[in-house]
Amino acid sequence: MSGPDVHVHDHDHEPHGHDHPHGHEPHDHGHSHPHGDDHGHPHGHDHDHPHGHDHGHSHPHGGVRGFLYDLFVPHTHDAADSIDDAMEASSAGIRALQVSMAILLATTVLQAVLVALTGSVALLADTVHNFADALTAVPLWVAFVLGRRAATRRHTYGYGRAEDLAGMFIVFVVALSAVVAGWEAIDRLLHPRPIEQPWLLVLAGVVGFLGNEAVAIYRIRVGRRIGSAALVADGVHARLDGFTSLSVVLGAIGVLVGFPLADPIIGLLIAVSIVLLLWGTVKSIGARLMDAVDPELLDRLEHAVAHVAGVRRVTDVRLRWIGHRLTGSATVEVDAASDLGDATRVADAATTRARAAVGNLDTFTVTPVPSRADAPGATV
Repeated sequence: MSGPDVHVHDHDHEPHGHDHPHGHEPHDHGHSHPHGDDHGHPHGHDHDHPHGHDHGHSHPHGGVRGFLYDLFVPHTHDAADSIDDAMEASSAGIRALQVSMAILLATTVLQAVLVALTGSVALLADTVHNFADALTAVPLWVAFVLGRRAATRRHTYGYGRAEDLAGMFIVFVVALSAVVAGWEAIDRLLHPRPIEQPWLLVLAGVVGFLGNEAVAIYRIRVGRRIGSAALVADGVHARLDGFTSLSVVLGAIGVLVGFPLADPIIGLLIAVSIVLLLWGTVKSIGARLMDAVDPELLDRLEHAVAHVAGVRRVTDVRLRWIGHRLTGSATVEVDAASDLGDATRVADAATTRARAAVGNLDTFTVTPVPSRADAPGATV
């Protein structure tokens, strides 16, 4: 095989241990590891990236700040528990939406009864928001169903992006609920009304917290497994809503100690907090729409492909999310003396290794090209 010239890189490696705060075990890249591949060539695999793993997404670890970050911004590099099959992943997402919607609707009904008994505007704001959250499961459900449809000549990548559009709709609905809650709180500030049975507000706050936290745990867990940013974002919002439900308790305490305006003030603060916390979801969904991926995924993919027998060098690795599934491509340099059959076998092995490394990877195209290090006149 022959091809154009490329830059020649030093193929000697020092073992590098990946000292970074993600909990990964150190990797020895000295190629003495048992991959099962007989590397019959002296490849050091210059991956064109430093292995310090400083990806620009560093986050705090340990202490209160780290705890809060992990609580409200779930983040994981581990794909070991991911669902490989696209149909199974969609089914898991739909099941999570069905169960969580039922829990949120039941929570909303209980809170609505308590709103009628107490007349609390803070509880009304929380109830409206919980109802809106329950309804956001519908467009996401539709998106998961659409994502199962086969690609067409018009939609050559399929319909997976419907999931990201549903995520934007979720943002709109949650923002609208914040406006409604804020309007009611301002009206109650201007036209105060007495709060009846404030102790019921304490019960309502606890009910709201427990319902939302159950939904948050379930949605985030499933969203992580299937790689759905929209489902994880929905789970994060459920968790935030749980804590806003607890703030209703503060309003009840204010009423009990003789400060009735605490109720509408808490309602207004809930509305403002919804808007502020919504920004994280906007960034998450926006990143997916802009084809952003975690650089750790690229590192894992490059490492897997580079250790396939016959691969001299890995270049042009690309990944993109389509809904909760990944698609991508890579170019690998192979021995210039290889024939087409050998190059194809190397590409097939690289594709298999890539899918094993990243569980929710669907289409992955590997293009073999002749190594320019073997070209006449090349220097190493």
